[in-house]
Amino acid sequence: MKVDVIVIGAGAAGLMAAAKAAERGRTTVVLDHAKQPGKKILISGGGRSNFTNYYIEPEKYLCKNPHFCKSALSQYTQWDFIALVEKYKIAYHEKSLGQLFCDDSAKEIVAMLVAECNKNSVSFSFQTDIQKIEKLEDGCFLVKTNKIDYQCKSLVIATGGLSMPKLGATSFAYKVAEQFSLDVLPTRAGLVPFTLQPELKEPLAEVSGVSMPVSITANDMTFFEDMLITHRGLSGPAVLQISSYWDVGDSVSINLYPNGDFASLLKEAITAQPNVSLKNFLSTIFAKRFTEKFIELIDFENVPLKQLDHRKQALLIENINHWQVKPAGTEGYRTAEVTIGGLDTDQVSSKTMEVKSVSGLYFIGEALDVTGWLGGYNFQWAWSSGFVAGKNS
Repeated sequence: MKVDVIVIGAGAAGLMAAAKAAERGRTTVVLDHAKQPGKKILISGGGRSNFTNYYIEPEKYLCKNPHFCKSALSQYTQWDFIALVEKYKIAYHEKSLGQLFCDDSAKEIVAMLVAECNKNSVSFSFQTDIQKIEKLEDGCFLVKTNKIDYQCKSLVIATGGLSMPKLGATSFAYKVAEQFSLDVLPTRAGLVPFTLQPELKEPLAEVSGVSMPVSITANDMTFFEDMLITHRGLSGPAVLQISSYWDVGDSVSINLYPNGDFASLLKEAITAQPNVSLKNFLSTIFAKRFTEKFIELIDFENVPLKQLDHRKQALLIENINHWQVKPAGTEGYRTAEVTIGGLDTDQVSSKTMEVKSVSGLYFIGEALDVTGWLGGYNFQWAWSSGFVAGKNS
């Protein structure tokens, strides 16, 4: 079967690319090994899809080439996607920090993208396995599947990265890249919870469920958001964000009192309430369960505040403002929201998403070495890179 464009992958980027290619009058087919489109969209944002962010900026993306994402993000902005959402009368709200969610369900975003494809006669083939891809002498691609064989002028790879394998994530995009002698940068899990060494994991597991605002720092990057203590380690938005900047063996520095001056607070309390115990004082700031465990972890006795000499005060302030935690690792791709690394963007046109050395071959979305912050940034990269590939394929 001969068509103009084949998009492999019916996720966020693939659906956008297919809709835009078909809008230009290109005969377009979407192939996917899953039973339905948009599986990652459906589970995102607790089922409400954090579909973009008001504050999309290139600086909020990790890439070996920090300029690569600028063109696509400017060609199709968050305001363009918001306009599409509003056109379909999908109700949405801002949760925090510019993050936009559906009021009702992520199903509405998938239905919208499928409708955009359907109105220009995109064909879908689900539960389809790609058996072979070849570049033919006439410049077309032969795509052999377990159902039928296709020929196309443009081939768009939108199969994502390695995160969340239970949703069907595979290394397919990287294998296609290698087939065409393209470099793939080392990959690792991003936006992922930390695991801890037993000496910290076991005591903190007793206070799992405790959440608190923190600032967390690693490798000169700091995020101010909530941290959640779990049975396995540390999670919550602050931890997921910093995980993308953390390297194995590094410690992270956690400020447990990010919205005030703890040193001043302690000094005032010593003057005003010298007989109050350390535990009772800290319990006015933190959850009581956490306070008890934290005092144990930093090896402090639960004495009245007046018994804290200057050295002990300085040590307590240091532990509250700069608690040093050395993660054992991360939970890996199983729970990671994204994959860091991927196809080296030096080999791809930032203006079209076409591979420079292989005419008609495009890579988009998470398959590329572009990773956004938590909060709708990765979906916006999917929409923007998909739009650009669809406009040019």
